[in-house]
Amino acid sequence: MATTTSHHLVGTIQTSEINKISAFHNRPGRISVKFISEGIGIVTGRRGVHHCSLQKSGLIHASTSQSSLVDPVQLQSTKSGNDSRKKSNEVALILIRHGESLWNEKNLFTGCVDVPLTEKGVEEAIEAGRRISNIPVDMIYTSALIRAQMTAMLAMTQHRRKKVPIVMHDESERAKAWSQIYSAETKKQSIPVIAAWQLNERMYGELQGLNKQETADRFGKEQVHEWRRSYDIPPPNGESLEMCAERAVAYFKEQIEPQLLNGKNVMISAHGNSLRSIIMYLDRLTSQEVISLELSTGIPMLYIFKEGKFIRRGSPVGPSEAGVYAYTRSLALYRQKLDETLP
Repeated sequence: MATTTSHHLVGTIQTSEINKISAFHNRPGRISVKFISEGIGIVTGRRGVHHCSLQKSGLIHASTSQSSLVDPVQLQSTKSGNDSRKKSNEVALILIRHGESLWNEKNLFTGCVDVPLTEKGVEEAIEAGRRISNIPVDMIYTSALIRAQMTAMLAMTQHRRKKVPIVMHDESERAKAWSQIYSAETKKQSIPVIAAWQLNERMYGELQGLNKQETADRFGKEQVHEWRRSYDIPPPNGESLEMCAERAVAYFKEQIEPQLLNGKNVMISAHGNSLRSIIMYLDRLTSQEVISLELSTGIPMLYIFKEGKFIRRGSPVGPSEAGVYAYTRSLALYRQKLDETLP
């Protein structure tokens, strides 16, 4: 299986991006940076460890020409009369499996049955929100199921930017017309939420609503394991993981990836199997590797999309942990601007 990038407190920045400070270390190479406070970091190179101003050293730039992360409070950049938001060569993709549902709690096959979160699931969604509270989100995609939508909405209550997630309704012309927003300023403070059945959980057919242990006792552990964990064998009248992947990955390529290419930071709140399918595509896993991939409820996974490639960064551990923002200069810049403009 493709190796998961582990979470480090120290990020690494190529010397080509920091020529000024590389001269101090007398030779090209890799320099490690640890963020210890707003705009201040520890730089480690061949000549030892040094405190420095990340802005003065060039590790964090005030220029926004290459970043779509200028969002915090719009930066009041009307001075030039031009839109400060430009297409970014680096954006964030956040994947979150929904929090625990009422049927997860009861150990039932849920599939496409639409059940809400438990109290624990609500807490998991809120904690997920805390973990991504300093990571930019411009668009949200969820499945059509309430547990995924609840998770997305609850997570966004914790985001420091305090934009309001708004579900887009396009099921009819009347729905579109009745949900129009007529304030440009309100639109700036909103995040569109798009629900798509293609991101739904795998449909478990005749297993839906059955207790998992009782089903194993009835059909045998090996048979149930084959239904649950094989790539191309579906349960009775249900979907295999391969069938789930066909719809989920196609939707990701056709609808979500173009938004990333356009500089949008995206969050997807969905399910174990639909997200497993997308990760298979992002990490280029084989059918054998993906069946052993486990995703915990309510744990966000961060990817960076840069130059047409997806770079897996693991799970942010919390807003107080500086390491996740040292992964990229853009994330560090975004958090710095949040600190400067928000209480």
